[in-house]
Amino acid sequence: MNPVEIKDLPGLIGTEVGVSDWLLVDQDRVNKFAEATGDFQWIHVDVERATREIGGTIAHGYLTLSLVPFLGQGMLPVNGVARALNYGSDKVRFLNMVRVGKRVRLRQKLIGAEPKSGGMQVKNECTIEIEGEAKPACVAETISVLYGA
Repeated sequence: MNPVEIKDLPGLIGTEVGVSDWLLVDQDRVNKFAEATGDFQWIHVDVERATREIGGTIAHGYLTLSLVPFLGQGMLPVNGVARALNYGSDKVRFLNMVRVGKRVRLRQKLIGAEPKSGGMQVKNECTIEIEGEAKPACVAETISVLYGA
């Protein structure tokens, strides 16, 4: 998508702003997330047991959600932004497991844009898709505030 001005964002509500490249979710990424968060549940980090009991390890739901900023980089370039802040998320749902070894991508749609606190509050519907699967891993509405220079 071509760069837009902050003031023009409300006119783009309802627009799909992009689809990312695929990203492999490997065991190393899952292990690092477990280390960073202290979530060592066996379904994520015990490859032998998870393979035996559930067919393999799965990514943490919050790992999947945390990929949104990385996968969404550059999808909707906005001119004149001095800083952008995460404001929160609404309606986060984990609909499908991401098995380690699968690839995911982000599909993002602008669903809101309104002035807030001297900036523009932007809401995106973010869908994390799993390659080869009909049901997405995660659907979440993310909220950011963009401030002009």
